[in-house]
Amino acid sequence: MKETARMDKEHDLVVIGTGPGGEGAAMQAAKQGKSVVAVERMPQIGGACTHLGTIPSKSLRHAIFQMTEANNNPLFRSAGLAVNLEFRDLRKAAKSVIDRQVEMRRGFYERNDIPALFGRARFVDSHVIEVEDDGGIRQRLRAKAFVIATGSRPYRPQDIDFDHPRIFDSDTILNLDRSPHAITIYGAGVVGCEYTSMFRNLECKVNLVNTRSKLLEFLDDEIIDALSYHMRERGVLIRHNEVYEKITGMDDGVVLALKSGKQLKTDVLLWANGRTGNTDDLGLETLGLVPNQRGQLDVNEDFQTSLPHIYAVGDVIGFPALASAAYVQGRYAASHFLHGKAEKSLVRDIPTGIYTSPEISSLGRTERELTAEKVPYEIGHAQFKSLARAQITGQTVGMLKLLFHRETLEILGVHSFGANSAEIIHIGQAIMAQKGASNSLLYFINTTFNYPTMAEAYRVAALNGYNRLF
Repeated sequence: MKETARMDKEHDLVVIGTGPGGEGAAMQAAKQGKSVVAVERMPQIGGACTHLGTIPSKSLRHAIFQMTEANNNPLFRSAGLAVNLEFRDLRKAAKSVIDRQVEMRRGFYERNDIPALFGRARFVDSHVIEVEDDGGIRQRLRAKAFVIATGSRPYRPQDIDFDHPRIFDSDTILNLDRSPHAITIYGAGVVGCEYTSMFRNLECKVNLVNTRSKLLEFLDDEIIDALSYHMRERGVLIRHNEVYEKITGMDDGVVLALKSGKQLKTDVLLWANGRTGNTDDLGLETLGLVPNQRGQLDVNEDFQTSLPHIYAVGDVIGFPALASAAYVQGRYAASHFLHGKAEKSLVRDIPTGIYTSPEISSLGRTERELTAEKVPYEIGHAQFKSLARAQITGQTVGMLKLLFHRETLEILGVHSFGANSAEIIHIGQAIMAQKGASNSLLYFINTTFNYPTMAEAYRVAALNGYNRLF
């Protein structure tokens, strides 16, 4: 990949960060024939998504899933076969995936003639940044517009010793050298719940400490209840409405003292409570841009900061903090810069994908929201245990839930808990995106689905809901 950029001209767009948000913005502008330069502080393309977050954690999850599937398979058990790999060995599965992702993404930049500078970017003024590499060499770039896509990192309270060999955050947990016997996970957001599933599948004892009253409160209540029930059935100890008082690392474990008076001791502790936007040392004070207390930038509906030619996308602006959302936000920001407007559908109705075991995916409104809005809705359910495909694979835990308007039959929300949820959600997404009468429950009733598949849950759920009408 090119690692130099012409400094003697003004570029159309400079993108700071090459994770999903930066990549989406850079490619969108380059496809329109604009002069684009990308800046990345890490040694390789891809950002934290590729090297520390989504790709390594999901690769690890899949490796754990394969091992547990093999160990639970009656055919293998009857043959006396068992696989017991340590955490570090399972982690190696992600290395080849990361390498392939980097190589692929490097090709994207090369084919679109987008130079990449590796180093830390800092604003000199509202149209100039300075990039300093690890050797101290500085270069300046001038641009008409900027997209800040610097991502986020785990939030680290100052009173916790993250240098202790038994205390981890969601970045450093990937360096764990062996599977612990017991782990405490503090924080029950998406990251905390995903790692809870992974460690429990490794047969670790897991304490999940939640600072709130429910798991993943933004989800539909029935999905929350299903996740909570399944975790407890698997042996996870969930403690709600708890706040830490002190975390003490010891030679033989970590003690978590809670303000409620409880104390928990396990082999290791994973801190998974919040993230901090990577905005420090960007020189934002030069521009008058002030991040919030979590380092995140405020933007308008077009992802513009208070300086209209400076955009921010992805984790650095907070919720929903999804790789998929960051990519389309980047595309939107670049389109808005180029044309003064962008297609709102790009950033509307973004599905949630949560890779617990089983996984969760959600789109549209929840029962709680529809009830508060006094929308006359009805519910259609398909229990995965009744699907032939789920019975064949043995992955019978879960359900698909459709929320629809009882008068117009418009699909209002799709919520899934179980195997392949993050895939089958997109069938519902395609119908919800249709205009007028084309968004209808009748599509699922009158469409032939392959058999046996998980996708036929849509027909089952649609008929279940339709039969409730009178």
